Amino acid sequence: MDTRRSRGDAIPAPLLVLGGIVSVQFGGALAATLVPAIGAGGSVVLRLLFATAILLVVVRPRWRGHSRTAWLTVGAFGLALGLMNFTFYGSLAHLPIGVAVTIEFIGPLLLAAVLSRRLWDFVAVGGAAVGVVLIAEVLHTPLADLSLVGIGLALAAGACWAAYILLSGRTGREFPHLDGLALAMVVATVATLPFGITSVPSWDGTILAKGLGIAVLSSVLPYSLELLALRRMAAAVFGILLSLEPAVAALAGLLVLGQRLGPLQLVGMALVVAASAIIMGAARRDPDEMPSDLTETGG
Repeated sequence: MDTRRSRGDAIPAPLLVLGGIVSVQFGGALAATLVPAIGAGGSVVLRLLFATAILLVVVRPRWRGHSRTAWLTVGAFGLALGLMNFTFYGSLAHLPIGVAVTIEFIGPLLLAAVLSRRLWDFVAVGGAAVGVVLIAEVLHTPLADLSLVGIGLALAAGACWAAYILLSGRTGREFPHLDGLALAMVVATVATLPFGITSVPSWDGTILAKGLGIAVLSSVLPYSLELLALRRMAAAVFGILLSLEPAVAALAGLLVLGQRLGPLQLVGMALVVAASAIIMGAARRDPDEMPSDLTETGG
């Protein structure tokens, strides 16, 4: 036990967070290769089935002795988690992953700005909105050519991410350790199962291997790395590092999927990353004005 702790402490906390970010976004890129074959529902179900099974074995949550409020909280948390994954994976069928992640990021950014109540943070959200307009190519693309479905799904994923953030903090207060997360994953799996189980044409080795890879890269590994990092890192610094997610998503899209973004899209992404760094840095300036659970990851 002590040996494992010392080995974990030997790795700088920022590197653990960056490792989690890279894992999540490359997991998303892997999911983008699976969505065309089995749909968003099937991809989400495979990810959640594997991730839930792993978490249940590792965490072994207690099922009894919880209040009605606790069950309502974890139920809502699980629904937000499932819908967040379902809408985000749906957006990957219509948008490059870098574009989808950047648009999705508006959800937690807007939530952070509202909760911080700082004028400068609202200005930053305005800059992020301009960035999203640029990255979605709204200004110079005919309306008929815009993937309005993809943009709408990415925005819906952002709204679910904001709900996930709020409910994550409440779940953490109702359940010890990772019990709440494991139980919420069960709810998310059950909620999305009807939408995805029938879209999987065959449970062959390739599909199962990709599903397992997505579960490990997008859920199990990043959650573990972030848990280790947050023991030694301020939540505000963690939030600022998460600002790199759109950029890492674009890199994963380039390396795994061959997706290239234009100059204006890169400018838009830079605006979103800068806005996120400014807003998440609010907690560092005055931690009493922003809850630490704003820095939970999603996607």
